Amino acid sequence: MEIFFGAFTSEWEQRRAALLHELSLGGKRRSAEEEMRRRLKALAELGGGGGVGGGGGSQPKMRRTAARPIFAVETRAAEASRPIETRLAAVAQGSQPAVVKMASYGGGARVGAMLNYVSRAGELAVENENGERISSREDLARLRGDWNHLFQNRAESRDIGSFSAEIATAAVSSDEAMHELVRNSLTSAFGDRRYAYAVTRQADGALAVQGAVVLRSGHGERLTGDDKAASIIQARYDASAAAQGTGARFSFQGYGNGVEYGASKLRSLVERHDGNVRDDRGQIVGDEKLAGDLVQKEWRGDLHSRKGRDVMHLIMSARAGTNVEAFENAARDFLAEQFAGHRYVFAMHDPANDPKEEGEGGKRPHVHAHAIITMRSESGDRIETTPQVFREWRATMAQMARAHGIAMEMTDRREFASPPAFTRNQVRPVSSEGRTEHVGTSEAAQGRYDAKRGGRRGLAKAERSREYAIKATQSWQKIALASGDRRVVAYAEQQLDHLTESLSAGQAGASANVVHADFGSKFRANLVTLQKVVLEDQDMRETTRAEFEAYEKTVETALFRLERSVGADERDDFDEVASVAREHVNGRRELMELYEMKGQALAEQTATERNESRERRDDANDRWDAAVAKHGKAVVEAANDVLVDIETSREGLDRIEAGELSNDPRALRADIERGLARAAELAVQGNTYMREVAEKDPELKRAIEAAEQTQERPAEDKGKPPANVDAVTEQQRDPRPEEAERRPDEPAGQAHELASTVDTTNRLQDKLNTDKEAAQRGGETTRTDPAQQHIPRLEELEREELERRERDRDDRDR
Repeated sequence: MEIFFGAFTSEWEQRRAALLHELSLGGKRRSAEEEMRRRLKALAELGGGGGVGGGGGSQPKMRRTAARPIFAVETRAAEASRPIETRLAAVAQGSQPAVVKMASYGGGARVGAMLNYVSRAGELAVENENGERISSREDLARLRGDWNHLFQNRAESRDIGSFSAEIATAAVSSDEAMHELVRNSLTSAFGDRRYAYAVTRQADGALAVQGAVVLRSGHGERLTGDDKAASIIQARYDASAAAQGTGARFSFQGYGNGVEYGASKLRSLVERHDGNVRDDRGQIVGDEKLAGDLVQKEWRGDLHSRKGRDVMHLIMSARAGTNVEAFENAARDFLAEQFAGHRYVFAMHDPANDPKEEGEGGKRPHVHAHAIITMRSESGDRIETTPQVFREWRATMAQMARAHGIAMEMTDRREFASPPAFTRNQVRPVSSEGRTEHVGTSEAAQGRYDAKRGGRRGLAKAERSREYAIKATQSWQKIALASGDRRVVAYAEQQLDHLTESLSAGQAGASANVVHADFGSKFRANLVTLQKVVLEDQDMRETTRAEFEAYEKTVETALFRLERSVGADERDDFDEVASVAREHVNGRRELMELYEMKGQALAEQTATERNESRERRDDANDRWDAAVAKHGKAVVEAANDVLVDIETSREGLDRIEAGELSNDPRALRADIERGLARAAELAVQGNTYMREVAEKDPELKRAIEAAEQTQERPAEDKGKPPANVDAVTEQQRDPRPEEAERRPDEPAGQAHELASTVDTTNRLQDKLNTDKEAAQRGGETTRTDPAQQHIPRLEELEREELERRERDRDDRDR
């Protein structure tokens, strides 16, 4: 049987047919695989279908997308060259930019963890390249084996090792002498490698040293961090001068890859030794922040870390409010178009169904899709990740989104004077609440992060980028002139101003150190030149110290050359001109210093705010830990769930009373009353943490006291069933209490039983009335009184008892 792939209308049908064809050949499996790969590679070159379907899953989800024609490559190229005026005009009208970004790479060993993240530990279904939905953890686990033939399985580099050393020493005169001895011994063994250590004195006078060391030396030699490496450094130490007076034994306990591993090990070392950690230069590493900064800012360049790149983690996102189903279809078509022949899975992360909580980094307001894609295809081709390729991906994503009704365009940051994006290696996350907050791993990285998050404007310095920015400026100008929509015109003019300012600033910076003066022998000509030099940058609103010093030097040079051309009769004029010029320069100096002070104040304010935020988080964590230690985790968590609901309702009520919200306050008051009742019930049942909180919450304390009063009943009432009470209450409500005597069919015992509970019911009713009056005197309403809340239930039981008696009477009549 021969398969004609063009007879099918969608890619997944083509792939499914190829797979069935392979399975039907039986013993010719090897030749079938070769033939199928040949066909698939030919199809990929013509814009055709993809690779063989793999992975688990049972229910295929058909993608009703037309098979790509032979001229798909030309169509995609035409889309990528979509005119800049067309794209920018669409953005001005409200189209959103296409966002396709690389999150990370991973080796084959990390595929399981990456799939677990994308699927939210199996709680979200993922879809593979054949349109099959994979929803079970077992099927996800099998994907690793299905993709294994596409992996290089390259081992990660061993970057940082955990070591220990025991140094036999005589008594040292001071702590500084001890640390000097330890560093001398470690440097003799490790050479120029960077390390950090903690030292402990033993009872016999020996020094026990634990630490972490960079395994790669400055000359490129990399230790393996195992017993073999320990024997190498032991031999080096034994042959060094340090071993002549002091013996030492070295060993390794483990090794790891990358900055994250090293920072984790060093932070753990600081925690175990209460901050008594030093590095190879004698600097004290006193807390976890300094430990992380040491690895991320100083050791990073020495690691030369290497990881396998078998798969990549790609993220496609859209603005909040975008139609989720349409975006999912667009992402599906984008992956099929761009990664034909590769194995991949993808999953949607929609805030409506994301099982991960917001505080843990889930439920992001924007809709986005995560994809895990093999770097190598079935035909052996590898994915290239260059800036031009990413631009093509964004163009393809925008094309697919528009095909599904989403207004989206490929954009370039040079068209908006946007700052460059920061990478994962340049920052580390510090908070996942809402939008993830980061800090830079170096001063340059922090500046890049602040520029991106702060929306600063700037252009690349390359000449090619400046030429592109000039072209974008002309395009925005055409849009502003041609459009009749005021909003489009305003948006285009705003972007035009941003680009113009960025281009002017770049030009001024490029020429800051150039003296534009051609002094001749005539005073008047030199005077005009001086005027141009002094005033050439007067419209610059902010000047750095380096730019000002270059400007001041330029003015002084101009004055010096002008003075040499001054005649005797022009000396007074020169002095006047020099005085005005220097006065202008002094004014510029004061302006520059003001800007410096402003920048320092902003930096200090930012640091203060960051420290205050960190202190608030630390204080909340300390209070939580203290409560757990005192009352137990289960008790605190049970009470905290109820208290959070109460506090949320109170905050909403406060906002309504302040006029910020227009909701009905009665619903929130009812929620507060229900929450207080639940909290009081927990306290009565023995929740000690709830009682501790009630000491600072008068309203909660009153609710607990009311609940305790409700439980205090006479001993003779505790053993009687509620039906008796309800029957007597019904007897009280009945205007004919003698009815029992006029019913000869009823047993005399039942009438006697009803009569005997009248006193009990009266006492209960009196109790309820007394509690009600006491609560009202204390400022409470019946809605917050737990005893009064039992009245509707009491009336319901009374009605049930009346209906039961009527049914019994009807049965006897029949």
